[in-house]
Amino acid sequence: MKDPRGLVTGAWLETHAPGDRLFVNIGGLLLESGERLENITIAYQSWGTLNERADNAILVNHAMTGWSDVPGWWPSMVGPGLPFDSDKYFIVCPNVIGGCQGSTGPSSIAPDGQRYGSRFPSVTIRDMVAAEIAFSDVIGINKYRLAVGPSLGGMRALEWAVSHPERVSAICTIGSSAVATGDQIGTSSIQIRAIKSDPNFFGGDYYDKSVGPIEGMGIARRIAHLTYRTEAEMDVRFGRELQGDDTGRFAVESYLDHQAEKLSHRFDANTYIALTEAMNSHDIGRGRGGVAAALSGISIPVIAVSIDTDRLFPVRLQAEIADLAPLAQELVTISSPFGHDGFLVEVELVGNVIKEALALSQSP
Repeated sequence: MKDPRGLVTGAWLETHAPGDRLFVNIGGLLLESGERLENITIAYQSWGTLNERADNAILVNHAMTGWSDVPGWWPSMVGPGLPFDSDKYFIVCPNVIGGCQGSTGPSSIAPDGQRYGSRFPSVTIRDMVAAEIAFSDVIGINKYRLAVGPSLGGMRALEWAVSHPERVSAICTIGSSAVATGDQIGTSSIQIRAIKSDPNFFGGDYYDKSVGPIEGMGIARRIAHLTYRTEAEMDVRFGRELQGDDTGRFAVESYLDHQAEKLSHRFDANTYIALTEAMNSHDIGRGRGGVAAALSGISIPVIAVSIDTDRLFPVRLQAEIADLAPLAQELVTISSPFGHDGFLVEVELVGNVIKEALALSQSP
């Protein structure tokens, strides 16, 4: 298999350092909407070496505001001797289509030479996985030992198991679900409304403006971040304390302001909307006879992981996967005071589950 520059895969991998951000073109893709996205670029990063049999690859599916640099958002997980052991495995993480970290998304240049902006088509979880399949073909991976991901990444890992079981030996889905719930859609819709209500949104075509919808996206991020954490943590950590900077702000307000500010420097508002809407569209049973039918048809091992304080993806959602997938292991519930973000914080506990999932997987 050759990469877009004409180098054989082995030589190509040897010429790049672990973690380098690379780009491949996967051509065009017919989306579920019926629209076709052309000339798609996928940005990705990798660690370790793909062996001669190409059977030691792990696919990491990042969360919504994550990106291809796994150590950047999931610390202490990738490297020699770590759960994603780069001495044993070839770990690869592509940025999703619709993203803003190098893969084709709303801020990318369209074939007419202008940024897509409001013209970027709607993408679904299934579209993202179709792009990941095409990406895997380009870099020469026919089958992964494991597909794993949290939140949005878990949705994609589950879609791999349902639609492409021949391409992956096992999956691990963390803090995720088989279908988007009414509560999730409701919370997400408010975030989208906040962005679109920003006077600097300009219907999604703000790239040539001096200021974009930073305030609207900041509000969206503040709302989202509260769903990622827990009431108990916010009360214990901040309570009613004032920030102490003469602004009169509560400390928790300052904390949320900081989270919004951080995201504004690395994320695009249109991508925030596109990926949020993709998560809202998630229904593993759509067109497959329902969720139970889709899950019961999974033919590979599954490990579903929940966080006991997760408000956004409560335990019952992962329990559904563990109960209905025939080869699923017993539900793993991680105890954490950090809610949905527990998968980022409890790296030792999550890492142990990854090792268990890899032990379940078989070489292709």
